[in-house]
Amino acid sequence: MDPTSKRRRIERSPSPAYKLDGDEDDYEPYIPVSQRRQQKLAKYSSLGVNAERQKAKRLQEEQEEREDALKEEERLREKARKERTLLLEAQEVQRRKAAEDAKKTEGEKAEEADQEILEAIRSRRKLVSDMELAKGIQYTDPLTTSWRPPRYIRDRTEQEHYKLREKYHILVEGEDIPPPIEHFEDMKIPEPILEHLRTNRIVNPTPIQLQGIPAAFSGRDIIGIAFTGSGKTLAFCLPLIMLALEEERKLPFVRGEGPVGVVLCPSRELANQTYENVNTWCSALAREGKYPQLNSLLCIGGISMNDQSHVLSKGIHIVVATPGRLIDMLEKKRFTFNNCKYLCMDEADRMIDLGFEDDVRNIISFFKRQRQTLLFSATMPRKIQDFARESLIKPVLVNVGRAGAANLDVLQVVEYVKQEAKMVYLLECLQKTPPPVIVFSENKNEVDDIQEYLLLKGVEAVAIHGSKSQEERQYAIKAFKSGSKDVMVASGVASKGLDFNEIQHDELAVVGKPALLPRSST
Repeated sequence: MDPTSKRRRIERSPSPAYKLDGDEDDYEPYIPVSQRRQQKLAKYSSLGVNAERQKAKRLQEEQEEREDALKEEERLREKARKERTLLLEAQEVQRRKAAEDAKKTEGEKAEEADQEILEAIRSRRKLVSDMELAKGIQYTDPLTTSWRPPRYIRDRTEQEHYKLREKYHILVEGEDIPPPIEHFEDMKIPEPILEHLRTNRIVNPTPIQLQGIPAAFSGRDIIGIAFTGSGKTLAFCLPLIMLALEEERKLPFVRGEGPVGVVLCPSRELANQTYENVNTWCSALAREGKYPQLNSLLCIGGISMNDQSHVLSKGIHIVVATPGRLIDMLEKKRFTFNNCKYLCMDEADRMIDLGFEDDVRNIISFFKRQRQTLLFSATMPRKIQDFARESLIKPVLVNVGRAGAANLDVLQVVEYVKQEAKMVYLLECLQKTPPPVIVFSENKNEVDDIQEYLLLKGVEAVAIHGSKSQEERQYAIKAFKSGSKDVMVASGVASKGLDFNEIQHDELAVVGKPALLPRSST
């Protein structure tokens, strides 16, 4: 046989294997050609759609990544540009200012500072309500009251009034100033309050009370300036108590009525102290049953108003408050100022000049009628006085001593101490002075550091600043007043209006510069 044909026979494809009828396991059903074509077409179509979707999704993600990268790059460039620009501008302004200041005298610098303050004051609106502004309402005459001084005082000449004010170093400004009165009895104050004052060894009025109380009884707007501890609280609270008593005796208050007047304070501690005094005087007035009980409400942050629900369920005569919580209560309509006609701001320069002005305007917008406004403070710059005069109605300025001057009973001694030596020097001062002692610091963190240092050295100290809870602040003040703690370390929250008896020494620690430490005071 030919080898070629043999090779061809070997490479020939094997014969097809035919399935017999009995081989059921390997049986495959017959599918028509048209159906197989449709299945293939559907398969290829689904693969194409999924591929397109995945491709579109991938393209979108790539596009978003590019956009995010471009945005981040632009943000970094803008940030760098701003920082560079602001830094250059600040440096340029500082160089120009330094060059200009080098050419100016101290008098010119002071004059420019005063001019800036005057411009800021001129840009302010008067302290009037929105309704009065909208309707163009302007009051020209003070409120009229039923109070009159005794006839023998009304019969005095203006020269006699001047001599009496000169005797007590009282400076007054204004029109038709009410006369000063030397005795509480002549002010027609109820006997229960007089008895309470005598019990607390308050026999004669202080200079600010001698002129301030008659002016307030007469319904006049007042700017009262007197040093700390001169009796300003009684000067503005007693007229409010008498006004509330008069309204209550005319027609007793029921739930939802009142208040007659409100006392605004810049800090919770000062508001709480004023509220305690008002409560004491109102309780003394109603003690013998001759006069009705006057209800007062403390409205400050950090306490639950539900604790005073018994007061809210009655008529409210007097509200002592801080601005934030008072606005919240007025907006919630827990009470209204529809019949309120007495507004007093304690530490008024701080209320107006240190960030509370917008809150004060908001509060005034809730008044529906003319009100008597009293501004009291130990320090009130001339610029604030001018601004207050524009907002009051024929105000009476009562100034006892120099406005803003320190109490002459206090000996102030300045010591320059390095930053790292302040703590040691503070401890040395405390060892030389008997308690109680107050240490002031401008920085909250340093308040805590000083307290911790004193505690480690065995000194009974408490701390108070704005970041502490209301319970902690109240505990610190009560513990210090009761004498269980010898030293109170405080920030500016305790520097205005709080009354601490028998303080013999206070320290002022200034952060970032030499400490100013009054060595001793009485």
